[in-house]
Amino acid sequence: MEPINIENIKVAERKHLKNDKYKILKVLILTIPTLGFISLIAFLGKNNISFYKNPLIGIDNIKDDKILGHLPYRETSLEDLVAITPDILVHKKMYKPLLNMRDEAKKDGVYLVFLSGFRSIELQNEIFYSLKSIRSQIAMERARVSAPPGYSEHSTGFAIDIGDALKRETDFEVEFENTSAFKWLKKNAAKYHFKLSFDKEQKAVDYEPWHWRYEGNIEALKIFEASNRERLKS
Repeated sequence: MEPINIENIKVAERKHLKNDKYKILKVLILTIPTLGFISLIAFLGKNNISFYKNPLIGIDNIKDDKILGHLPYRETSLEDLVAITPDILVHKKMYKPLLNMRDEAKKDGVYLVFLSGFRSIELQNEIFYSLKSIRSQIAMERARVSAPPGYSEHSTGFAIDIGDALKRETDFEVEFENTSAFKWLKKNAAKYHFKLSFDKEQKAVDYEPWHWRYEGNIEALKIFEASNRERLKS
């Protein structure tokens, strides 16, 4: 088998969608962030603004109050983000551990691909309410597969959706759990301080084997403290 050049692997085309519940969500997650990122950079450049200002940034105390099974999260500032791929931003403190994890997996013949990283609260608003409208779902139904705006781990920059570069048909699918990438992550992700956010044990949100969060520093631990406390109660 010829060596795989991870840089040449195309972005998922979403042609093999087994679960229609996620179909529209996949398309939005792939297309809206790219368009939003381009628009944001153009806006910042035009207005000479160094970072994206959001009213939730700088709030010292966010209550642990849940909405539809999701906890609230502040949106990190643009200056704390770096591009890990041309159209995916992640928190700069997660950048190196994430690349190290991908490189180590590659040595074991496992090829991780990053699907989605930072999503602004504004973008999450579009995803949540657009999908809800398209599928005629009430908020409670929509929240099982997508967090309400202001309640997504992706807004922190410390969450990453991961796929298997050799099994792109499993992107954002529960079937991802059967891939070599997921099996490797289950065994090794903790070494790099990554944790599966929505496993089978919790019931409020659908199981997402592709969604991982970073807890490798004090800032990240504080952000996810309430979530970890919730898990200890269950």
